[in-house]
Amino acid sequence: MSLEETLRRIPTYAEELGLNLHRAEDRFKWLLASMLFAKRISAEIAKRTFRRFMEEGLDTPEKIIEAGWDRLVEVLDSGGYVRYDFSTASNLLEAMGRLLRAYGSLERLHDEAENPRDLERRFQTLKGLGPVGVNIFLRELRGIWPKADPRPGEIAERMAETLRLSDPRPYESALVRIYLEFCKRHRCDSCPVAEWCRGRR
Repeated sequence: MSLEETLRRIPTYAEELGLNLHRAEDRFKWLLASMLFAKRISAEIAKRTFRRFMEEGLDTPEKIIEAGWDRLVEVLDSGGYVRYDFSTASNLLEAMGRLLRAYGSLERLHDEAENPRDLERRFQTLKGLGPVGVNIFLRELRGIWPKADPRPGEIAERMAETLRLSDPRPYESALVRIYLEFCKRHRCDSCPVAEWCRGRR
């Protein structure tokens, strides 16, 4: 099996969460998950917290706003997202409010963007979505949304160089996941791409 085939077999976080990004409703859910993943917090806590939002039925901008700050904090805490619970609850309310006021929906935001860079700029006007969060969200939508083509992040670029991969974009999610779950933890012996790695210990 080639390196590219191996990378394609690594599930994305969106896939692990059971999301089908060809569906508009799941694209919004992935936006919510991306906002959780973007903080300096473990992926396991972000995934657990996202699932708590789904269990509570907080899966649309309207439902998140209707829930209010206190309930959002409770849900965040129940998922273990305690370090950023207050600020994330505030950011979610502000971001969802702006999304609805300015565009009416996530899909409209994409449609009104002029190009990939304008799309990124528009997303960064949503409170709590900086460059990292926008990259996490949009890299999963390459090939689904015509204007979703973010610049590869630093981790993906570095991993591509280590693996002698010419273009990281089609595999960015897998590259980031390998870094977080194997490189960062020095788990070279169990890494699925170890045979291609120039940095193997």
